[in-house]
Amino acid sequence: MQPISIDAHGIAVLLLTVVALFLFTRDRIPLESSSLAILIVLVTGFTIFPYERNGEQLLRTVDFFAGFGNEALIAICALMMVGKALETTGALQPLANIVGRAWSTMPVVALLTTLVLGAVLSAFMNNTPIVVLLMPILVGASLRSKFSVSGVMMPMGLGTIIGGMSTTIGTSTNLLVVGISQDMGLKTFSMFEFVLPAAIVGGAGILFLWLIAPRLLPDRTPPMADTSPRIFNSQLNIKEGGFADGKTLSEVLAKTDGNMRVDKIQRSDSLFLAKLPSVKIQPGDRLFVKDTPDNLKHYESILGATLYNISDDEHPIDEDTPLKAEGQQLAEVVVTRGSPLHLRTLTAARFSASYGLLPLALHRARAPSSQVTGDITMIRLRAGDVLLVQGTRESIEGLKDAGSMLVLDGTTDLPHTHKAKRALAIMGLVILAAATGMLPISVSALAGLGLMLATNCLTWRDAAAALSVPVVMIIVTSLALGNALMQTGMAAWLADSFVGATEALPVPMILSAFLLLMSIMTNVVSNNAAAVIGTPIAIGIAQQLGVNPEPFILAVLFGANMSFATPYGYQTNLLILSAGGYTFTDFLRVGIPLTIVMWIGFSFVLPLLYPL
Repeated sequence: MQPISIDAHGIAVLLLTVVALFLFTRDRIPLESSSLAILIVLVTGFTIFPYERNGEQLLRTVDFFAGFGNEALIAICALMMVGKALETTGALQPLANIVGRAWSTMPVVALLTTLVLGAVLSAFMNNTPIVVLLMPILVGASLRSKFSVSGVMMPMGLGTIIGGMSTTIGTSTNLLVVGISQDMGLKTFSMFEFVLPAAIVGGAGILFLWLIAPRLLPDRTPPMADTSPRIFNSQLNIKEGGFADGKTLSEVLAKTDGNMRVDKIQRSDSLFLAKLPSVKIQPGDRLFVKDTPDNLKHYESILGATLYNISDDEHPIDEDTPLKAEGQQLAEVVVTRGSPLHLRTLTAARFSASYGLLPLALHRARAPSSQVTGDITMIRLRAGDVLLVQGTRESIEGLKDAGSMLVLDGTTDLPHTHKAKRALAIMGLVILAAATGMLPISVSALAGLGLMLATNCLTWRDAAAALSVPVVMIIVTSLALGNALMQTGMAAWLADSFVGATEALPVPMILSAFLLLMSIMTNVVSNNAAAVIGTPIAIGIAQQLGVNPEPFILAVLFGANMSFATPYGYQTNLLILSAGGYTFTDFLRVGIPLTIVMWIGFSFVLPLLYPL
């Protein structure tokens, strides 16, 4: 076989792909910003240095922008918005109530029920709202039943990822792989085309999460009656006339029965006082403390202090944020990638003015024991951080309904309206039309979106909020990179190189090695990026070997979905990282064995079901 030749354009695209994959792993850089930068470099480079062969330009500007109109992307966006309607109408609330009741009686059986239910639901809709729905229920129920919170939160989240593998609409990754393979002239996968291998291997994964995973996870949550046990960094602002005014530090601590721990005492922007027992506390002083939400509110009450800065002009206390209003509640807000708070300060985001909520304290997911030495409104927030906020029930519900941030409070139920049955019926029609082949997935999802809007199950505001700019941008950029890799011959060269490195192995073992490579890659970079770049390479490998390409395409699909081993491999991992109080190593403890179980399972099942 003659070696495949490569040229300068191909090498440049390969190097840019490596840079892109590196940037996608940098949490400090917004994913959409990295994607846009790569797209700009790609388009500009091929415009200045046209890629021509025999006088014909092979890659034009329109080819790189084609991803914005890609059928798979349209289907993904439509399904995001249709899924949002299920969330806003409370259509899944009855199922959540069943889960909650089961946890109060049979926690071990309830865990299996939760895993199976989450996996089944994730086969037909995005798993993020499912995880959001189940998290507060699991935290409260597991604490009441003395079952480890950390033992159930991660298995639940990973179980929804497993369930998403089983249908073409289960995840955006599946839709991309199926769409790209169809664009490249291969067969069209039906909705349940690969449900059998996913069910067989996924079943083993679910059993692992039920029986073994809880034993591998340490109890990260202390036994507390509070259903929100995170430790928050906060500041007690001393008011004139309050108990602490004029008292010594020792007297203040005695008032709290010695339970409050003060990390710092700040008197002015540049003056910090020594924590001497005899130091006198004055109005305007800030006591930096760390504790649970209930304890922080208790200290605020008995010391006559405030957890907010009453002189803060950026977050005024007025009729829009009334602290004395009836029905005040606490809520915990998780900062996720793509949310308005990601990589911004509360001041820059105008959080209080926009949502009518007061930020009281901050929990840093990656360094929960670290000190916060300044005003929390001036701290640049990172993905996984959790804000403790106070406000009215209506304000908290408004934040939930906006759909732009994850609210973890368990004080308010999801809305369950008369539109819930209507939304479920429309979702059922979308699935039925796509499953029977009556309509392509993109058409049925788009029609379902139209019905949701026409029947008032969804508003345009909620529909727009359901769209994720980072997801759209990384898909478009990855499609552009994948197209460039194909047209310049680099995908074929990479496939040839992989085959050359593994040619001494039997074909099933080559398939297994490629599956393992994809599962490692998806835990380092975005699963969508891994899928888009991996699909043309998989087809090239199958062509080089002269075998059926279908199992190699499924190796990309299943491998790119195995985002188990890192908290940043998948969005829901990031959500449960904070809710379960996990560390990075906790994901390795469970994620690596689960990846091995799934990898071995697919390595045996795929060659059996799809002859090579």
